[in-house]
Amino acid sequence: MSYLKPADFVKEMIDAGEAKAFMSTRDTVIRAYMAGAILALAAAFAVTITVQTGQALLGAVLFPVGFCMLYLLGFDLLTGVFTLVPLAWLDRRPGVTWRALLRNWGLVFTGNFLGAFTVAVMMAVIVTMGFSMDPNEVGQKLGEIGVSRTVGYADHGAAGMLTLFIRGVLCNWMVSTGVVAAMMSTSVSGKVIAMWMPIMLFFYMGFEHSIVNMFLFPSGLLLGGDFSIGDYLIWNEIPTVIGNLVGGLAFVGLTLYATHARTATPRPRPAASAGPGIGTEPSDANSQTPAAKADAGDRVASAAQ
Repeated sequence: MSYLKPADFVKEMIDAGEAKAFMSTRDTVIRAYMAGAILALAAAFAVTITVQTGQALLGAVLFPVGFCMLYLLGFDLLTGVFTLVPLAWLDRRPGVTWRALLRNWGLVFTGNFLGAFTVAVMMAVIVTMGFSMDPNEVGQKLGEIGVSRTVGYADHGAAGMLTLFIRGVLCNWMVSTGVVAAMMSTSVSGKVIAMWMPIMLFFYMGFEHSIVNMFLFPSGLLLGGDFSIGDYLIWNEIPTVIGNLVGGLAFVGLTLYATHARTATPRPRPAASAGPGIGTEPSDANSQTPAAKADAGDRVASAAQ
């Protein structure tokens, strides 16, 4: 598990951001579509495990399998390009403009949504036997998630919106850490281990991931969840996207770039010592006061008796 130093993997982050900014429309959409679909399958997998075992932690422990798969296959999530592409612009890579950045974000968002929605439809078919019966336990859980994480926030007004936004920030802090962590190693096992930890953390903590939600909420609507498309957009997806952008860029991309790619000038070192004893207090016996010498003599005489 070869480890890359921060200065090296931050350069790799910038290079990756530049490559994504210039990627063709076809490749960008295909890779985003597959990323959204695979992550949606992982979310369905985790919800199924949680329902069938009653252990939410087990679902969270196994959810990162989807993230690891899509990363190793070279697919792109919106949460990842939120962090990487701006670094190429900050580094003034030729041709990386705001227009190129926004184009990439827009294409990846579209591809992620289409992929996640495709899986949402497929899962709705599975949990209702082709819409011929009521949703099974997994389908009912998907509907409950949709209600609690839209209307549940709306019931608290501004406080709910703030909570939603903060959960989005914390989510992409962890998800982007997973993206970057994979660049720390040159081996598959090292990449998987590094990705697994922050992804497991965000999922178990219930943070808001815009692409996971592109699966959960359309699924809930298809399965009869008691919330609307407007509830989904206003009380989840839009604030979550903004929170994901802030979390990934502010707490991962910019911090790593500032301290490892644009390292500040080190503080001046102190001058070398001119020699032993200079600038220090004398410590030999001759430096003792007469009173101290007398006290030491008394202690020696007392010990001899």
